[in-house]
Amino acid sequence: MTTFNLPDLGEGLTEATLLSWLVTEGETIVVDQPIAEVETAKSAIEVPTPYAGVVTKLHGAVGETLIVDEPLITVGAEAEAAGSGGSDAAGHTSADANGASEAGALSYREEERAGTVPATGSVTDPGTAAESSEEEGSGNVLIGYGTSTAKRSGRRRRNGSSRPVAAGAAAAGGAAASSSAASGPATAGSAQRAPRVSSPLVRRLAREHALTLGELTGSGPEGMILRADVLAAIGASTQTAGRTAGDAAPAAAPAAAPAADSGSAQPAPTTTGAAAPAPGGLEVRERVPMSGMRKAVATTLTRSRREIPEATVWQDVDMTEVLALRSRLKEQAAKDGSAAPSLLALLSRFVLAGLSRYPDLATRLEDTAAGTQEIVHYDGVNLGFAAQTPAGLVVPVIRHAERLSARALHAEISRLVAEAREGKISGKELTGGTFTVNNYGVFGSDGATPIINHPEVGILGIGRILDRAWAVNGELAVRKVATLTIAFDHRVCDGGTAGGFLNFVATCLQDPSSALADL
Repeated sequence: MTTFNLPDLGEGLTEATLLSWLVTEGETIVVDQPIAEVETAKSAIEVPTPYAGVVTKLHGAVGETLIVDEPLITVGAEAEAAGSGGSDAAGHTSADANGASEAGALSYREEERAGTVPATGSVTDPGTAAESSEEEGSGNVLIGYGTSTAKRSGRRRRNGSSRPVAAGAAAAGGAAASSSAASGPATAGSAQRAPRVSSPLVRRLAREHALTLGELTGSGPEGMILRADVLAAIGASTQTAGRTAGDAAPAAAPAAAPAADSGSAQPAPTTTGAAAPAPGGLEVRERVPMSGMRKAVATTLTRSRREIPEATVWQDVDMTEVLALRSRLKEQAAKDGSAAPSLLALLSRFVLAGLSRYPDLATRLEDTAAGTQEIVHYDGVNLGFAAQTPAGLVVPVIRHAERLSARALHAEISRLVAEAREGKISGKELTGGTFTVNNYGVFGSDGATPIINHPEVGILGIGRILDRAWAVNGELAVRKVATLTIAFDHRVCDGGTAGGFLNFVATCLQDPSSALADL
């Protein structure tokens, strides 16, 4: 039998909450079939299996927190599930259990080292390898990551091969090997196993280029097929015109890997002892664990409040002219079939112009190896914007937003919001921001004191637009007024910088035509 561990979910994630099982014990599954839905700190994820066979055990119950590299599901051959007897069947089962467990306990971390050592044995430039790997999609592993072709941010992974096999498993493997050799044709009844490759990223890459994994020779540990091997095969096939990949039976390549304990159960969520009594004699109606996105939001905001000495500045702004400008743009868009920039897109365009004049607000404060701190400036702005989704608050990020017009910003905001609400946004598009805007006015709030999205150093928010009495050219008039607020890290800059930036954005909103002429 094969035990498949919860794979590396990317983005530094080490745990996930099990939302639902997509298969049941006794069900026959195929390679790449989704078997479970889990929730991480980023989004909901469907996890597919790299093995085919019959589900013999589901490790974990709905609502439990699963740990990366811990058992997720155990898959056996159909003959094993039926409990077939006989000495040949017993020997065959033993051999399958040994070989499958060796393959099953492999971690995605090994496969995600792909690209560092190609099939030729030469060493690839790390930057080139990372860029190449990021260009690819990761198959159907992740709803929030895998289906997107967006580049994934690189991160350090553990080195080393698979963990050693237990002595008992090694002895069983030796007996199974001799029994398997004697049984001969009995191997035909064993569970169908995919080639020795742990990541559906590699499977998808091979499928997209009509390659059969069973025909490739892996250069990874114990013959594992790496991404670099597939890339090398793609390069070879490109040079040979007309080459197509035929359908081949997956070649089983068992290797030394840990024999996962199929009887082990997932650890229950950590508790802190007896629950506190309800206040004032009230009875507890429900206890909801902090997990997934809610847990990630809590961690980020708590760290922000703990580490950042933030200060807040606000200013009322006459929005009458910018609303009139948007109305004219909508009329023009209706005529030519284009899309008019949203208010958030126009605000973002002015924010980016302000950050070019006050760049300290789009920096980060980092610790150095020497124990000192540095203010890190970047060659552009990755602009984040807060978006409410059914799963909770997320902050999609627009890369190099300073290069985009208001209309292009509107298109990116619309795309990212749609993907976030559908749970399909990539992890890369939720990280890497250097400044954030937040339109909490859509919730009916006049104003707020936003919390900085750590490790950024500034966030600007806008409240709802109201009719207010406003002095215009010495006369009282009813105008459309909103409140702009900026929270900033006082370690990085002073009130003069934050106030100057806020006043610049307010001036742009009050006279957008003049401002756009200078952008």
